[in-house]
Amino acid sequence: MVENVRVMASDESQFREAGRPDPDALLSSAGRGKRGRLKIFLGMAPGVGKTYEMLTQGRRAQAEHGEVLVGVVETHGRRETEALLDGLEVMARRPIEHRGRILMEFDLDAALACKPRLLLVDEYAHSNAPGSRHPKRWQDVEELLQAGIDVWTTLNVQHLESLVEVIWKITGVRQRETVPDSALSRADEIELIDITPTELRQRMDEGKVYLPETARLAASNFFKPENLTALRELALRRAAQTVDDQLSLAMKRAGVEGPWAAGERILVLIGPDAMAGPLVRAGRRLSDMMMDAPWTVAHVERPNRADGDPGRGAPLVEALKLAEQLGGTTVVLNGDDLVGAVLDYARRNNVTQIVVGKSHRRGWRAWLRRSLAPELLKAQNGAALHIITETVAAPAAAPAFPGPKSKFQWRGHVGAIAMVGAAVGLAALLDRHVENANLAMLFMVSALGSGLAFGLWPAVTAAALAAFAYNFFFLQPRLSFWIGHPADLLTFLVFFAVAMTTGSLTGRVRDQATATARRASAITALLAASRRLSGAARKEDAAAILAEQVSAATSGKVVVLLPTDGGEIAATAGAPDLEPLSTADMTAARWTWNRGEPAGAGTGTLPNAGWTFRALQGVRLRSGVVGFEPSALATAENERFALALLDQGAIAIERAELAAAAVDAEALRRSDRLRAALLNSVSHDLRTPLATVLGSATTLIDYGKGMKSAVRDDLLLSIREEAERLNRYVGDLLDMTKLEGGALVARRDWIDVRDVIAAALARVARRLGERRALRDFPAELSMVRADPVLLEQVLVNILENAIAYSEDGALIETAAYEDRGNVVISIEDEGRGIPTAELERVFEKFRRLEEAIDRGGERGKGAGLGLAIAKGFVEAMGGRIAAASPIRERPDGSKGGTRILISLRKDIAGGEPKA
Repeated sequence: MVENVRVMASDESQFREAGRPDPDALLSSAGRGKRGRLKIFLGMAPGVGKTYEMLTQGRRAQAEHGEVLVGVVETHGRRETEALLDGLEVMARRPIEHRGRILMEFDLDAALACKPRLLLVDEYAHSNAPGSRHPKRWQDVEELLQAGIDVWTTLNVQHLESLVEVIWKITGVRQRETVPDSALSRADEIELIDITPTELRQRMDEGKVYLPETARLAASNFFKPENLTALRELALRRAAQTVDDQLSLAMKRAGVEGPWAAGERILVLIGPDAMAGPLVRAGRRLSDMMMDAPWTVAHVERPNRADGDPGRGAPLVEALKLAEQLGGTTVVLNGDDLVGAVLDYARRNNVTQIVVGKSHRRGWRAWLRRSLAPELLKAQNGAALHIITETVAAPAAAPAFPGPKSKFQWRGHVGAIAMVGAAVGLAALLDRHVENANLAMLFMVSALGSGLAFGLWPAVTAAALAAFAYNFFFLQPRLSFWIGHPADLLTFLVFFAVAMTTGSLTGRVRDQATATARRASAITALLAASRRLSGAARKEDAAAILAEQVSAATSGKVVVLLPTDGGEIAATAGAPDLEPLSTADMTAARWTWNRGEPAGAGTGTLPNAGWTFRALQGVRLRSGVVGFEPSALATAENERFALALLDQGAIAIERAELAAAAVDAEALRRSDRLRAALLNSVSHDLRTPLATVLGSATTLIDYGKGMKSAVRDDLLLSIREEAERLNRYVGDLLDMTKLEGGALVARRDWIDVRDVIAAALARVARRLGERRALRDFPAELSMVRADPVLLEQVLVNILENAIAYSEDGALIETAAYEDRGNVVISIEDEGRGIPTAELERVFEKFRRLEEAIDRGGERGKGAGLGLAIAKGFVEAMGGRIAAASPIRERPDGSKGGTRILISLRKDIAGGEPKA
C-alpha cells in the first residue's frame, strides 16, 4: 500500500538528537503491554518440515521450562511428525456440526482457560468451520496473543494475501485460505524452513509428504521444479523483508543511527521540475536491481522560499502520482535546511541509497544556488549517493490537466520599477531645493518597499535598478554610468550591496509571511473542517460538509459518492452543486471504489473521464469515493490539502456509519428484550387465565346438569374473575401501545382527586381479599385540571400492584394532601418493599420483582406494565410519579413497604378552586 507522509522539521535545531530513541517506536513497543509473543515457521510449500521443526523445538522448550501445550497439529499421517507428539500434552478438539457432518476444530475457549506459557497452533491460514467464534485461525491466534499467551504457528508463503495473484500466475492455483500481510508483520520471530526443490520432490517420491498417487499428481502440477524455485524465492524475500523491518524498528527503538546495510532502502529526492519523472523511474529501476528493495520518493518544502508560480508544481504532482503507481512510498519533508532535513530522514529510516538529480544547464542561478549533490556528498555518512544527470534539455512535461497560469510576477516587477521611478523624481526634487541631502536613502527605501509589497525577486530588481539610477542621475559625472571619483565608486558599491541585501531580505521576509499565512489558513481550514465533520450525525451530512470544504480548499467542483444498500455507489453530495456524472465518470468511480486506486482524468486508469476520483479510505473499510474537477488538483499543495481533508472525511463518514449501526443495534437489542419479555408475559399471564376459563367452562358443559348450585356458582365466578383479569392484561397492552405510538391525548377537566381515588378503590374492592384499605383525606383540597379516566386507571394500576405485593391482612393506605403548589396522592403498602437498586427501574416495561413471582402457585399478578402505564399517563397529564422504599417497620421487625407518590400541579390551568 502506498503511504503518504508529511514530516515537519522546520530547522536543524529540531532534528532528533543523535542516539535518542524514536518516540513512535517506543510507543509501539509500549503498546504491546502483556501481549504474547508470536513465532511463525515459514516455508515455501507443504512438506518442507515446518510442523516437524515446530514440534522439535516445542519438545526442547518443554524440557527447558515446561508448560508447552499443543493446541492443534495436522500431521497428515506422517509418522515422523506423529512421533514428536509423544510426551507433549495435546488439547482435545471441539466438535462443530456443519451440514450433517461433525468437524473437529481448535478449542479456543479451552486454550484461553488453560492459559499455557507456550501454545503450538498449526496452519496459521486455516479457515475455521462455520459456527466458530472467528472465521480464520489467525484471528484465534490474535486473541490468544492478546491474552498474553505465546504462540508458535506454521505458514506457507502462498497463503499471504498480497501474493495471491502472484501465486496464481506461477502455479495456476488460486489460494482460498489467506492471511493478511499485517499478521505476518506483527510476528516477533520468523524462522524460515528452507530446503531445495530437488530435496522436496525426493521427499514426495518417498511418500513423506503425500500418499503415492496424490504425490504423483502434485509433482506434475503444483510441485513442478520451476514452481518450487519461484516459491522458494518468494519465501526468502518475504522473510528477509520482515527481518529488515524488525531491524529498522529495533534501531529506532534503541536510538541507533543508520544506515546499517543489512537491507537496502532507497530514497529518491525530487523537486518541481522536469527531472522529477526520470528520477522516480530511476528509483524504481534501482529498486528492481536490488531485489525489489523498499523505495521512497521525497520532496522537501522550504518555508523560507515561496513559489511564485502556482503551475510550477504540476511536474511534482505527476511525479508523486507516478511513484504511487510504481509501488513506491511518497513523503513530503519540511525544513529550511535542505541537506539536514534529507539526512535526518535518511538516518531515522535506515536509508542506504540516495538518488538525486543534477542538471547540466548553466546560468546566473547556478552561481547563486548551492548544488544539492555536493552538499549531500559532504554531509552524508554511510549511504550511497546516486546522481542522475539531465543529458538533454527536455521541455517540461505538460500537466495532465491545465493548472493556474504563471505571470512570472510581472506586476511585481512593474511595481518595483515604478517605485524606483518615484524615488528618482523625489530625489531630483530634493537635490534641487535641499543642499547635501542623502539621496541614497530614498533609493534604499524603494528597494525595501518593493520587497515588502511584491516579494523577493521584484525587490532584487528594484535594488539593482535603484543602484544604477542613483549612479546615473546623482553621481558625478551625471547622466553617465561612469564614476569619476574613487569615493563615489566606493559609495556606489556599498550602496549596491546594501540595496541588494536589504531588498532581498525584505522580499524573503514578505514571501515567508505569505507562505506562513497560507499554511496557517490551511491549518485553520482543516481545523474548521474537522470540527464540522466531527459534528455530523449522518453520513450524508458528513458527505455534504466534505464536498463543501474540499471545494472551498481547491476552488473546484467536487462530488462525493457513497455506497447504497445494494453495494453500488451513487452521487450523494456535491459542491458548489451536485452535478450528474456520465457513464465514463461512473465507470472510473466504480474502479476507485472496487480497487481503492485513483482513476479518471490525470491518472493512468480511464483518463478519458471528466473527473479525477480518489477513494475515501477509513480506518477499517472504504467509506466512499470523491470526484474532483481536474484543475482542482493542479498544484502539489492543493492535492496534499485535499488528501488531508479526504482522510478526515473518510473517518467522519465511517464514524457516522458506526454510530448509526450502534443505534440500530441498540434499538434491535431493546426490541429483542421487549419481544422476549412480551412473549414471556403473554405465554403465562394470558395463558393461565385462559386455562382457568377453558377448564371451568368445560366442567360446566360436561357436568353442569348434575352439579350442585354452589359448585356451579364458584366455577362461574372463576370464569368472570379470570375474564376480567384477561381484560386488564389486554387493556394494559393497548394502553402501552397508545403511549409508545403517541396516540394518547389527555383531557383537562377540573376534578377532585378524592372522588377519583374513591372510584379506583371501588374498582379494586373485590380483589382486596383480607387486606385492609385506609383513606386519609383532608376536609378541603384544591382541585386540579387532569383527565379523570386516565388518573383513575393510574390509581387502579398502583393499587393492584400494592395488592400483588402485600400479604393478606396487610394495610394499604391511600392519602391526598397539598404540598406547596401541588396536590399529592400517596399510596402505601406493607409489602416487602423495593430494593434501592430497583427504584429507578420499577417503572420500566415488563419489570416485576422476584418476590411476587410465586405466591400460592400463581405467577406474578400482572404483565409488568401497570407502573409503566401509570408513569406514562401521569406525565401525559403534566404530573410526576416516584417510588420510595422501605418506609416502615413490618410486623416481623424487618423494614419494608412501598410508597408511590403522584404529584399534580394545582396551577396547571392557573386556578385553585377548593372542593
